[in-house]
Amino acid sequence: MDRKEGPCFGHEDVEVVEKKLVYDGFFKMQRYQLRHRLIEGGWCKLLTRECFDRGPSVGVLLYDPYKDCVVLLEQFRIGALEGNEGPWQLELVAGILEPGETPEDVVHREAVEESGSDVLALEYIYEYYPSPGGSNEKLFLYCGGIDSTGVGGVHGLAEEGEDIWVQVFSREEAWHILQENYINNASTIIALQWLQMNYQRLQEKWQ
Repeated sequence: MDRKEGPCFGHEDVEVVEKKLVYDGFFKMQRYQLRHRLIEGGWCKLLTRECFDRGPSVGVLLYDPYKDCVVLLEQFRIGALEGNEGPWQLELVAGILEPGETPEDVVHREAVEESGSDVLALEYIYEYYPSPGGSNEKLFLYCGGIDSTGVGGVHGLAEEGEDIWVQVFSREEAWHILQENYINNASTIIALQWLQMNYQRLQEKWQ
């Protein structure tokens, strides 16, 4: 098969025989029975696959171009409970995309709820699937320009079980923390790496 710029197959190359909701809680789990085309021709055998049904979410790295600093949140995450580093993560402001919202709507809503910050400027970074082997979540990633004066402390909605420590780091300090492997979630790693390549341009654009 000749190489292509994108994936060699698409939706038409998958046959979904059955889709069944097998768990309906805080999140959902779907079970599929399906077949898909094979690279060397023909179709694969009938497969059973579970998919963690989370849907789209949005993350934003809050950056103050005047003070050259970033805002990171520290909060409990169940997925890291059994990891050696413990379940508290340094991460971005983030939230789930609700019906009728745009990713930009989520940025502004969650920035206020989780950090008390107003996003004054916004730049799109990328969108990607964090774990497509078992989840349909797609994350839209942004960098938001803010004034970090007075930002910090404990935030979050108590009724949603949120207990968020908002911290301000210089960009260089955040970069050092990343290199020392104290940040180990994909969205924050990607956003800080992107910022390291783009901060000078953002300072010229946003100041």
